Amino acid sequence: MYNTKKNMFAVWILTPNGSQLADKIYQNLPDVCVYASHNIETTTTEYQAFQNLAESIKQKFHQYTGHIFIMSTGIVVRVIAPLIKHKTEDPAVVVVDDGGNHAISLLSGHLGGANELTLKISQIIGANPVITTATDINEVPAIDMLAKENNLFIENPGAIKTVNMALLTGKKIMAYDPYNIFKNTLPDSVYLTFDDLMKHFKKNSQHIDVEDIAYVFVDDIRVDLPSEVLILRPASLIAGIGCNRNTEAAEILTHLEDVLARNNLALSSLKGMASIDVKADENGLIMTAENLELPLTFFNKQELNQVKNIKNPSQIVEKHVGAKSVCEAAAILAARDGTLIVPKQSTKNVTVAIARINCLS
Repeated sequence: MYNTKKNMFAVWILTPNGSQLADKIYQNLPDVCVYASHNIETTTTEYQAFQNLAESIKQKFHQYTGHIFIMSTGIVVRVIAPLIKHKTEDPAVVVVDDGGNHAISLLSGHLGGANELTLKISQIIGANPVITTATDINEVPAIDMLAKENNLFIENPGAIKTVNMALLTGKKIMAYDPYNIFKNTLPDSVYLTFDDLMKHFKKNSQHIDVEDIAYVFVDDIRVDLPSEVLILRPASLIAGIGCNRNTEAAEILTHLEDVLARNNLALSSLKGMASIDVKADENGLIMTAENLELPLTFFNKQELNQVKNIKNPSQIVEKHVGAKSVCEAAAILAARDGTLIVPKQSTKNVTVAIARINCLS
């Protein structure tokens, strides 16, 4: 949920020496495009020439997972500075000097993967890796990396620094983590029940002191929490959806968002959508999944009719598509026999049900 770009890397070169280093990277790192200044000769016609570095990078910067710049750090800083958005969106940026002596993780070291990319590049060209993120230097886990590794969406990235500082300094971390995702991972942590967490914040509602304690909340439910609490969303929900023929994507999305909001569930915890196979060509449904960047799974009527614990079977639906339930059954199936937590909610054209995956993996 962090980086929806294709997993491809761009290498940028300005000099003949850079071209030789780019050759090694191109031959040893998959999915690489090399962009070379029009002023230099390259060893292959597969490299793309550019006229103006700043203009070319402006066009390409957010199209790639990562960029490797073989040039001075100063040039790179000046060129990419206007293009930087946020650590959750920016691509990895690695800078290699023209002699191939050092590979520097410059931007998006954790979430963007620049630290990992730096190590790969260093191995390929025999450079010294330069990584400056404090958690890596001190060999302690970083909460943003732990979130990425466990497919957790970071809802409020501004709170990352408080938790990472606690990890660096050994301060206590108060965590609500019903899925045990961070069990035995976060040192000096106190794991609270939901009721204990709410009592804690009610007692300290006037002021949350983050000088001595950091807070982590891991769940798909929406709760009014202090801004200092790092909220991490697991990919734990499946939306089963049924709709009338030719229902617009906007109408489907609006109803889906309304159902989640009314039931205090986080949209960012949706792992996928599901429906019946006769809807596999339904443009509104397909576009909704594409807009949310979610997989869309279809089941046939035989599969749907095998699902137990349907709350709202429909004779009308069974008459038209051969299945007594679409949205509820599809949600449960796609959630790997998960728990139906929101039974069918209907408008004139759309039905939505939500199931929770019981065991995340």
